[in-house]
Amino acid sequence: MKSQHQVILSIGSNQGDRLATIEQSLQLIHQQIGTILRVSRLYQTPAWGFESDDFYNCAVVIHTYSSAHKVLNQVLKIEKQLGRLRKSTTGYAARTIDIDIVAFDNDVIQSEKLQVPHPLMQDRNFVLLPLQDLNLDWEHPVLGKTITQMISLSADVSPCAVVQNMTQPLQGIPLERYNYVAFEGNIGAGKTTLATKIAEDFNAKTVLERFADNPFLPKFYKDQNRYAFPLEMSFLADRYQQLSDDLAQFDLFKDFLVADYHIFKSLIFAKITLAEDEYRLYRNLFDIIYKEMPRPDLYVYLYQNSERLLQNIKKRGRSYEQKIPADYLDKINSGYLDYIKSQTNLNVLIIDVSDRDFVKNQEDYLYILEEIKKKMLSQNF
Repeated sequence: MKSQHQVILSIGSNQGDRLATIEQSLQLIHQQIGTILRVSRLYQTPAWGFESDDFYNCAVVIHTYSSAHKVLNQVLKIEKQLGRLRKSTTGYAARTIDIDIVAFDNDVIQSEKLQVPHPLMQDRNFVLLPLQDLNLDWEHPVLGKTITQMISLSADVSPCAVVQNMTQPLQGIPLERYNYVAFEGNIGAGKTTLATKIAEDFNAKTVLERFADNPFLPKFYKDQNRYAFPLEMSFLADRYQQLSDDLAQFDLFKDFLVADYHIFKSLIFAKITLAEDEYRLYRNLFDIIYKEMPRPDLYVYLYQNSERLLQNIKKRGRSYEQKIPADYLDKINSGYLDYIKSQTNLNVLIIDVSDRDFVKNQEDYLYILEEIKKKMLSQNF
């Protein structure tokens, strides 16, 4: 599973309504580039290297799947949206908005258009002091120094005064109030990708299904009648063991737990794949196990129609999945929805993501977060 990149941006403005412009830039970054995890305080600093009005400056750390050069193109697009006209002349000048990529993971990038880490960051208090607010575990990959160390060594004596605190985009979605969140969905719905992304953005521990380690899965897709029962039994045993272990072990460095499945999915799939007599035996064993398992505080079902699921399955390219028929996916969707209707004591949220791509489109991801936020508000959580 591909992890997101951690990107640090420095933002400044000294023309027009500086605060409003910076707030607009933050909104556009969050909507178009990546999830803003933290925003520093807003600082007022004198213009550097030329005579002009004071700047407002802040820094943000974001998560994104985009490459560094794609982030650069997106940043330039936002600057243009906010009225900045870049001139070909060299030297410093007043500007409506200035968004610089300070760091991209721990990478060192030297290209014609982009230099990362920013070559002057260690000499600029208006960059370093906002970065310190972000409380990052980050070290300059060339200088080998932390942000605190760079501040202590900086020769910059220009004043840098705090103006105000800034709104944190994720603050209104306090997922950490839940101890255990489960994301569920059909084959190819994107539940693992979403659970991983949520965990990275909200500092959660992940419990991800170990389907790739199941030796019966490829055999099942070739001969369902023969391998359905051992497949479902092995999945049940593994899910029980994994959830029991992970839910029992509290992680001091994580705020809550996110899983890409709930153990009840075992019964949903078993009902579809097993013969009647096998299912009765399986159900007896499942009921014994299910009584001992904790329920998630929030159960999110990602609904996708079968046509879109087949497209996703084809795209991810697992050979043993390529011949899954649409009617099999329809049965799974129906099984999940029937289960959800029967669970009066489960905190359920159904989100239709059939027309959304929360990996490629940041706004689709924010839509999911907004649906979760609405659910929490409806419960006064």
